Amino acid sequence: MAKLPPRERILDAAEELFQSEGIRRVSVQAIAEKAATTKMAIYRHFETKDALVAEWMRIVAAGYQAAFDRVQSEHPGRPREQIMGLARFIAEGLPAISHRGCPFINSLAELPDRSHPARQVIEEHKAHQTRRLVGMCAEAGLPDPEQAAAEITFVLEGAQVSTQNGSIDRAGARLMSIVEGIVDRHGSPLDASRPAVG
Repeated sequence: MAKLPPRERILDAAEELFQSEGIRRVSVQAIAEKAATTKMAIYRHFETKDALVAEWMRIVAAGYQAAFDRVQSEHPGRPREQIMGLARFIAEGLPAISHRGCPFINSLAELPDRSHPARQVIEEHKAHQTRRLVGMCAEAGLPDPEQAAAEITFVLEGAQVSTQNGSIDRAGARLMSIVEGIVDRHGSPLDASRPAVG
């Protein structure tokens, strides 16, 4: 960490401390010590602690948006595979969630004020993520893409919470199976053209 530029050192230190100890419990002084810098240096890069938290959330959000970009580039023109790729991204990340928790969920729990800049970053990210998932569902030919995207979102986020609290075993495998079932079930009305039996 000492070889990184000061701003990156501060962000890395803040991420590690926020993840392990929570936003409220971590002081600016603790971040400065972890980053091998001073409080004054932190305030040169980030006007307030809230601004630092918001920037950390932007970095976390960018990682999730990159996952969308990645599955779209890996499966061009195949939205169903893109949706399953997103599910796989979350499923594969569950082991880390089990002991550290989802940074979005944890941060929302600590930031009840909806005007907090970090909370606004999270809400904007979630809205953007939903729009992208609805678009994938629409491209996959699902007749009600908004409903399918809502169900998939519930499963992805629920799997993270269930993994964090240890209530469900084999969460990753179950997540993949449920998302596949949602996609298949929402796709079934397209088979309405089949002749009726009887």
